[in-house]
Amino acid sequence: MNIAVVGLGYWGPNLVRNFAAHPGVGRVVACDPRPERRAFIKARFPETAQAAAFEDVLADDSIEAVALAVPVDRHHELARRALDSGRHVWLEKPLTSSVAQAEDLMALAQTRRRTLFVDHTFIYTGAVRKIRQLVDAGELGDILYFDSVRINLGLFQHDVNVIWDLAPHDLSIMLHVMGAKPAAVSAHGIAQWYAQENIAHIALYFPGKRFAHFHVNWTSPVKIRKIIVGGTKKMLVYDDLETSEKIKIYDAGVNVKSEEGVHDLLVQYRTGDMHSPRVDPAEALSGAVAEFMSAIAEKRAPLTGGAEGLDVVRILEASEKSIKQKGRLIEL
Repeated sequence: MNIAVVGLGYWGPNLVRNFAAHPGVGRVVACDPRPERRAFIKARFPETAQAAAFEDVLADDSIEAVALAVPVDRHHELARRALDSGRHVWLEKPLTSSVAQAEDLMALAQTRRRTLFVDHTFIYTGAVRKIRQLVDAGELGDILYFDSVRINLGLFQHDVNVIWDLAPHDLSIMLHVMGAKPAAVSAHGIAQWYAQENIAHIALYFPGKRFAHFHVNWTSPVKIRKIIVGGTKKMLVYDDLETSEKIKIYDAGVNVKSEEGVHDLLVQYRTGDMHSPRVDPAEALSGAVAEFMSAIAEKRAPLTGGAEGLDVVRILEASEKSIKQKGRLIEL
């Protein structure tokens, strides 16, 4: 299958490299209006073809799929044109900038019988795959909470706030690991320098007293990429910045006993051993490309398709409404 990668900025070259390495890809077309970016790709991947405009990609009937690594405000327009022309579409996260746009792309992909894929890359990491295995096996027990911190001294975005920029990663992990959708969201934050919020806290409420919390920040002096998953049996810490022990499982928790009434409530803390399971070191993006290609060949929904992308966008959109109203609870 021939595929075009549209957008050769920060992430586009990684897509070119991984698609070129996949045995199911015949030709990769690198598309970007900037000649210096096309030259950059040509020097590193001389076997790639070149295109200066998206229209050139659509005019090439040999191209069967399009991977879009462009700003999110262009996702809907370009993806719609690609789907309408009969191409399979790969989109970077988030899927779109609104729920209405996401639903439109999903409907069009279904009508055209084409694959719509969202690159929630972390779902394909060895660490997240291991966490999902542990949850499915019941090692943590019933999941009680999901607590995430993704902060750093990063680049301010002018088109989206910190929620839209950083939260999609951990929201996709949370939905994948917990296997449930939240019922409501509340978001707090502030824009201290520009119109877009640079620091935010998101709280998600689930049926059955389960809870998830996310802290995202562009202005932290330290870089932290950490998730804690608490269960009734054990607790898990996932530190993406760790090189050797990304996942640590703690035999720790809380045992609550009530004999006769609330005044007899007994709380006991349990602390036991910690162990760190082995994590597959394979590149996540390679796994995402393999899933995209397999979903097309097998004519099935991919692991991170339009439905999964829509779930994330729905939370992002509701969080945007909440943060503009000082944390008002928004039903999902």
